[in-house]
Amino acid sequence: MKAIALIVRRELGAYLRGMSGYVIVALILAVDGLLFNTYAMGGRELLSAEVLRKFFYFSSGTTMTAAILLSMRLLAEEAHDKTLVLLYTAPVSEWQIAVGKWLSAFCFLCLMLLLSLYMPLLILVHGTINPGHLAAGYGGLLLIGAASTAIGTFASSLTRSQVVAGIAGGAIVVGLLLSWMLARVVDPPFDTIFSYLSFWDKHFTPFMDGVIHTRDVVYYLSIAFLSLVLTKQVLGARRWR
Repeated sequence: MKAIALIVRRELGAYLRGMSGYVIVALILAVDGLLFNTYAMGGRELLSAEVLRKFFYFSSGTTMTAAILLSMRLLAEEAHDKTLVLLYTAPVSEWQIAVGKWLSAFCFLCLMLLLSLYMPLLILVHGTINPGHLAAGYGGLLLIGAASTAIGTFASSLTRSQVVAGIAGGAIVVGLLLSWMLARVVDPPFDTIFSYLSFWDKHFTPFMDGVIHTRDVVYYLSIAFLSLVLTKQVLGARRWR
């Protein structure tokens, strides 16, 4: 745990000292704010619950985008600058490196989500909010963000280019997002498999409605864990090259 904490502190320091993290968060919050203003303050009157649902609908997309952008540099930058060897010579395992890198990006993502909290709270000016609905929605954002960040970390371990890592991570997420389309054209039992793999349609929509299902929590945690295991394997293979 101490090794992981040291990696997290090092990476969080890099985010806080550099400009890229702030730029990503500022752009994502600006997009979220613009979209929130469009549907919440527009001419059409909506129930508070519907406004909150739309907020989580759009925020899920921006959260996935932010997760990939924040994580694409984690290991690709180390490989490009040839500083990854310093981690290999330190008394840390590949698993600790993978978890520490992922956790640092996820913590920064959590900061972004915390800063976005003022938007749904603005609903209280002219309406009411169900605390359970708000908690479930943000729980869903945290889970989809954790899984997306882990995918981005895995993609970052595959290349020395941050751009390539971002494209690869985004492609994996988009592939999972579109798996529901395959579920409609393949025969059983593959339709059930692809339906379950759907990154958003199958597993995030309940959170938008304020509902938490154990299967959805397990799904996102499983995606995150599998991505980190794959990251560990890639790091292990690189160590012995």
